[in-house]
Order: sequence, then C-alpha cells, then structure tokens
Amino acid sequence: RPAAHVPKGAILDELTELVAARRGLMRDRTASLNRAKSQQIALLKHQAAQRLNQLERQVAAIDRQCRQLIARETGLAHRLAILSSIPGIGETTAIAILADMPELGQLEPKQAASLAGLAPVTRQSGAWRGRSSIRGGRAHLRQALYMPALVALRFNPPLKAKYQALTKAGKPAKIAITAIMRKLIILANALLRDERKWTPTIA
Repeated sequence: RPAAHVPKGAILDELTELVAARRGLMRDRTASLNRAKSQQIALLKHQAAQRLNQLERQVAAIDRQCRQLIARETGLAHRLAILSSIPGIGETTAIAILADMPELGQLEPKQAASLAGLAPVTRQSGAWRGRSSIRGGRAHLRQALYMPALVALRFNPPLKAKYQALTKAGKPAKIAITAIMRKLIILANALLRDERKWTPTIA
C-alpha cells in the first residue's frame, strides 16, 4: 500500500494559520461570555452582545475560508472526509487535526498518541513507580479531542464499552476519557493510513 499523502505547502500553512486564529477567537468568545454574565449596566451589556456577534461573524468567516482552502486541495478534501466520518469528530475538529497533525496517517499508533500528548507516562524515580499521566505533545490537538471523545461515547459502541470497562475497573473518569481520546487519534491515524472511512465495524 502506498504511503498516506501528507499535505505540504502554502495551502497547509494558510490552513494552520487560520485554525490558530480561530482558536484565539474562541478564547476571546469564552472570555466575553464570562464577562457578560456579571455585567449589570445596559451599555456594557449592549457592547458585550455586539462583541460576541462580531466574534461569531469572524469565526464563521474563518470556517468558510478553511472550507474553500481544503476544496482546492484534493488530498486535504479526501482526508477531511475520512476524519469527518468518525463518530464524534465533526468538521471543526477534523480541520484542526489536518492543521495540527498533517503527518497523521504515516505514524505508528504510539507515535500518533505521543504527538497528540495522549501517551501515558509513568512517573518513576529509582525503584519507585508512580501513577501514569499524560504530558507534552500538541496541547491544542489534545484539547480539540476532548469533546469528540464525549460524543463518541454516545455513538461509538466499542469506545463506549472501553470507557465503561475502565470506569468499572476503578479508573477515574478523566483517565478513562483520556483513553478514549487516545483511541480516537489512533483510529484516525489508521483510517488515513488505509485511506478509508469509518464504518460501524471499526472501533
């Protein structure tokens, strides 16, 4: 099987910049929403509403530009379709994955998890071994996979079963969700490698 296509060049650079800008706008939106909750003065409430509307228009414009860019690059459009076929991974997350991890599809499973900052790391010193945790990797991508993991628990029975098995075994919910996020990025890597969309028989 030929190696999975890894997008390069100006279009990918532009997509990466757009995704980073969108991320900043979403942070601003969250901050504006939080401020608006505590504001009592009518003028400030009005200004907050205007700011939120402006942010939403800017996010929508970036989303349109991302779609247009991807449509111009057949390889990116194909990869987007594969990623979007996975339950829980919507268009926004799929685009973030394309931008943040363009090499996905050419990695070993452990590499994919590690680059996403989802590989478990056991703290140890001499003979002492501590609990496993996650660290490093591409934090933005890890954050982008959190909500998709929650959605996947509803629509992907094998992942739901995995989560339930972990929590039943006494794992904290946070650890179990991280395991589902890890499964998602490994699944995305495998589907891109094989150039095929998700089907219900694939976890």
